[in-house]
Amino acid sequence: MTAQPTAIAGDVQALAPWQSYICHACGYIYNEAEGDPDSGLAAGTRFADIPEDWACPLCGVTKSDFELYEAPSLDALRAQASGCAPAMTSAARQTPGVVIVGAGRAGWQLAETLRALDAEVPITIVTACAGDLYDKPLLSVAMARQIEPEKLIKEAGTEAARRLNVRLLPQTLAIRICKETRQLRTTRGTLRYDQLVLAHGAKAALPPALPAALCWRINHLGAYLQLRAALGDAATTGPKDVLIVGAGLIGSELANDLALGGHRITLLDVQPEPLARWHADQAGARVLQAWKDLPIRFVGEVKVSSVERLALDAERLWKPLPEGMARAGLSTRLRITTECGQHFAADEVIVATGLQTPSRLAQSAGLAWADGISVDPHTLRTSDDRIHAMGDCITLGGQASRFIEPIARQAKTIAAAITACEPVPYETRTAVVRVKTTSMPLTLH
Repeated sequence: MTAQPTAIAGDVQALAPWQSYICHACGYIYNEAEGDPDSGLAAGTRFADIPEDWACPLCGVTKSDFELYEAPSLDALRAQASGCAPAMTSAARQTPGVVIVGAGRAGWQLAETLRALDAEVPITIVTACAGDLYDKPLLSVAMARQIEPEKLIKEAGTEAARRLNVRLLPQTLAIRICKETRQLRTTRGTLRYDQLVLAHGAKAALPPALPAALCWRINHLGAYLQLRAALGDAATTGPKDVLIVGAGLIGSELANDLALGGHRITLLDVQPEPLARWHADQAGARVLQAWKDLPIRFVGEVKVSSVERLALDAERLWKPLPEGMARAGLSTRLRITTECGQHFAADEVIVATGLQTPSRLAQSAGLAWADGISVDPHTLRTSDDRIHAMGDCITLGGQASRFIEPIARQAKTIAAAITACEPVPYETRTAVVRVKTTSMPLTLH
């Protein structure tokens, strides 16, 4: 008799809608429908069923630091904002407000955090892409998790802008900052600002020997969707030969994921093993062992000297395709040559040799620079009092920290400063790195 209520409770839970839970410390959102396969939680794992010693995959805090989460509506943010910031006068509402450059996780996180403190301050987001919300870490595990490309978008940028009462300028490039007049020049005109926040991220580096026209750089959703279209479905159109230059974090994750998607991978690096940064943890040896049954070939201690496109001629020989010659209708392949004289053939080449921060905007405003936009380690303010920066584009003490975990905390620091609320000093923490090689998930420091 006592088993019946338990069974009924289980049936009710199975029928209940999926819920999400947010980490107070870093903003990571656990979605019950998706689970967390990299830490052993299958899709469909209810939060109540997660072991109490489970740790947040981004910052390592415990399950008790999570609470139920729903993407807040504007009305909910207005209610939350009441009493947080001084009421704005009608004149203040006519000011230019806050302009955010970048609509990645950092830009949208700041917009939402600002709204939770001030429901009325004008916010404009300028972005070179569509501004759609998505989880960037999923780009390197989407095939393994069988996520269709169109399912990667969590919320359209236009819908998020409407929900948060934000003016979104998609497909718009930020060109120049004039700090004296507090203006941002863009490809859609000039914007005035009271406060400017640079959250435009970093771009994938491209070594001089590698031509941009022949190499993929996967650092945002748009490029990833184009790559997936070029590769096609290995099960229906056949596997492709993909060569990846760079066996660091992103290169190794992509190699693992594309191989699980049915493609043949060659992974090159100047170091003797993958994930060489974590040699002391034997990360490279562990992933190579996990890859032994996958179509991944790793070649270390090589440096690429050239990439060229070859066309199949009438004699069925592969010959260099003349520059400027159209390839429509031609059967083509890429030939990759290393400085030591080795040759590799591929259908597609992906470059994953690190990130670098674009300097044009910072230089136009004369901002302090140290391999990225240099910011105060506690306030995240740049060398200009009206300009903050956050995310992948900043350095603290000359060091970049291009991870997801700090972004929510950075947003709280900047939002508090902009809205004149109680200061929230930013604290630099040692990053916990999740290597999403699903054949051998690793947690490193």
